[in-house]
Amino acid sequence: MTPPLHRRIGRALGHTLKARLVGVFLALALGTTAVFFAGTREWFSTGWRELARPLVADYLDRLAAEIGSPPDRARAQALVQRLPLSIRIDGPQLQWDSHPQRVDRGPHDPAWRSLLERRSADGHVIRFGLGNWQDWQAWQREDRSRRVAWLTLAGLLVLTAGAYLYARRLLRPVEDIHAGALRYGAGDFSQTIPQRRRDELGELAGQVNAMAASLQRMLEGQRGLLLAISHELRSPLTRARLNAELLAESAERQALLRDLGQMRDLIADLLEGERLAGGAAVLQRESTDLNALLRDQVAESFPGRDLDLVLDPALPPLPLDRARLQLLLRNLLDNALRHAAGAPVELRTALVDGEVWLTVRDHGPGVEPSQLDRLGEAFYRPDAARSRSAGGVGLGLYLCRLVASSHGGRLVLRNAAPGLAVSLCLPLPNGSSAPPA
Repeated sequence: MTPPLHRRIGRALGHTLKARLVGVFLALALGTTAVFFAGTREWFSTGWRELARPLVADYLDRLAAEIGSPPDRARAQALVQRLPLSIRIDGPQLQWDSHPQRVDRGPHDPAWRSLLERRSADGHVIRFGLGNWQDWQAWQREDRSRRVAWLTLAGLLVLTAGAYLYARRLLRPVEDIHAGALRYGAGDFSQTIPQRRRDELGELAGQVNAMAASLQRMLEGQRGLLLAISHELRSPLTRARLNAELLAESAERQALLRDLGQMRDLIADLLEGERLAGGAAVLQRESTDLNALLRDQVAESFPGRDLDLVLDPALPPLPLDRARLQLLLRNLLDNALRHAAGAPVELRTALVDGEVWLTVRDHGPGVEPSQLDRLGEAFYRPDAARSRSAGGVGLGLYLCRLVASSHGGRLVLRNAAPGLAVSLCLPLPNGSSAPPA
């Protein structure tokens, strides 16, 4: 069952170090902003007001004294013209409002309302306020809040973009190390990991390069030793076979020739494996009808064997090395026929998703799932095939993998329940395409 989109996105982001670093930065920025605004708001609403209250009270006492008792309208009007104030006077002798068109000019806090009121000795109540209170209140609530919100959002976006770019630059060596590890794992040591910085990640890249160089020297030494041994063994092996041919016919002579033949085949496989390790450069390609090649190979090498051929007639010609494809087919069919368990071995070709698939399947016991990934390793054989009569030395599937990779394809092994299915997947040549379904 496919998980929901938000879970897939969450999993993808959870596996991305850059996204997590940016997420941590965002959480830190938002948390810092929230704590800062909450703290400053609390300080302004309590501490600042208590600090400003005596100053405001003393200033309003002076303004009330200047208006006089009983209040003088002219003095009050002069104050309104000189200062950004609103004054309202209510009393037995004078009813006057400097801004009669405004309904409410004072703050909503009762404590501040009482602070802005003064009573004269003759019973008049003088209320002070801002002359443009409503305009200031509207600006305070709308324009200023809107500006602060947009500026805060823009600042967070700028900081987020900067954090992402910095995280991307900071983690660039991780991407280089990842790409280099993939190259080294595929056996490509031609390009080292660039060391962009001298920090811990730069040191890690240098250590990985040193490890890759050591592995390359070790592999080259092993290959050189293997080639040298193989070449040196060919001459004495040829002489031994000639001498064995001169012996009188006997069971011992046949056993000796059989063992010498197996040694000859082993050396030939080792040398062929080293040649195929060079990749596509060693191939001799020619336009090949794969179906015709399979029919010819079966008729030549496996006449009368129990094989079931299902070949797709729509296969286009492929640029193949015929000798290497014949080697692959012989190895796959030999292995399948050894484990056929009395049922016919299936040999199929098909076009699947823009690839040509050649599949050989037996109906034997199959292979343990834990051993599938190791079947293509050199000299590896499952425990069930350790005996000399049941299996070879473990180079057949190794050579098949090399043939597949040198042609730009891959070898896919799976348990077919029952049996084992081995598929060669080759890309279509340029200009070819699978037929419409």
